[in-house]
Formats: sequence, C-alpha cells, structure tokens
Amino acid sequence: MNLFDLKSIPIRRARRKRVGRGAGSGMGKTAGRGAKGASARSGYGMKKLFEGGQTPLFRRLPKRGFNNRFKKDYSIVNLKDIAHFDSGATVTIGMLKESGIVKKIVTGVKILGEGELKKPITVEAHKFSKVAIEKIKAAGGEAKIIS
Repeated sequence: MNLFDLKSIPIRRARRKRVGRGAGSGMGKTAGRGAKGASARSGYGMKKLFEGGQTPLFRRLPKRGFNNRFKKDYSIVNLKDIAHFDSGATVTIGMLKESGIVKKIVTGVKILGEGELKKPITVEAHKFSKVAIEKIKAAGGEAKIIS
C-alpha cells in the first residue's frame, strides 16, 4: 500500500460559520447577534439563574425552617440487630459494617434500646441510649464508647 492509494472517507462535515464577513456571507453586519442590547455586545454572559427579569424561582419559593450546619448524623443500630452475635463477642463498627447492619457511617454509630438482648456482648459505638446501656448491662455485657 502506498500513500497515493489512500482514499478519503466520504463524511459530510458542516462548514464552520464565519460571522461578520460582509453582507454577501449572510452573517454580516450584526453577525447573527440581532440589534442592540447586552447580548449584542462583546463580553456578555448571562448569569446562571437569570430568568429574563422575572423574579427567579429560588426567590419565589418560601424559605422554611432552620438547617443546623453543626448537626451530627449517626447511623442507628437497635439491640435486636446485634442480638444474633455470639455470646461473649465484641461487636465493633467494622463487624456491623461487614454484616450489613450499618451501610454508611457519617458521624458515628448510635445504639438504641429496641429489642431484647439475652447474651453477654461487648458493644463498641460512638453513642448509646440510656435504655440500650441498661439492657446490655442487664444481659451481662458491656457498652464501650469510642471517641
């Protein structure tokens, strides 16, 4: 194969629009920008949320409530979810994640007291409810708070 054997592939490509090149080009004088106004000037850029002078949507909708930027989101685990672990086991956050009880940890894990615990289990978490601590201790287990 030689260089002169190569043939161009027949692909239709649209030609680049050359604006502002005289009346005969069809895109002369105003170069497709219309007459006067901000959009006809160079350097014009519309703001992202501009709605043509109409009051923007984010100003029309009511603002409600209060969003606390310092709020801490804890993944919640109940005692009934931990009850299937073996007697004398130490339940860590890693174990909870492996078993699929906790899917995502944002700030930490909080143990709540819903359900019964019959085996002595040591539970490690960031927070505990009072009821959860009482039930864990009543079953002979221990509640360790992780910092």
